[in-house]
Amino acid sequence: MKKLMTIVALAGITATAGAADVAAGKAKAAACGGCHGADGIATNPAYPNLAGQHAQYLVAAMKAYKTGARDHAVMKAMVSSLSDEDMENIAAYYESLKK
Repeated sequence: MKKLMTIVALAGITATAGAADVAAGKAKAAACGGCHGADGIATNPAYPNLAGQHAQYLVAAMKAYKTGARDHAVMKAMVSSLSDEDMENIAAYYESLKK
């Protein structure tokens, strides 16, 4: 039963990520470029590269910053006004970029 619930949950994530709008994500990600680079490759090694990251991981990370589960004041401020759809679009955009 636990495996079935995991499969159902993952199917929901995949379906949502597949419906994301990469172009809208690129527009929303403009503010992210200051630290993570315009093309998702950070020029400062203190900041992670986002290009090529899995969308599900990026959505989960943004949600964790928004809720405070991941503690980083700047990231919390950056994602605080994003909707779930915004996060999915941004994540799809970064996933579409090459590392």
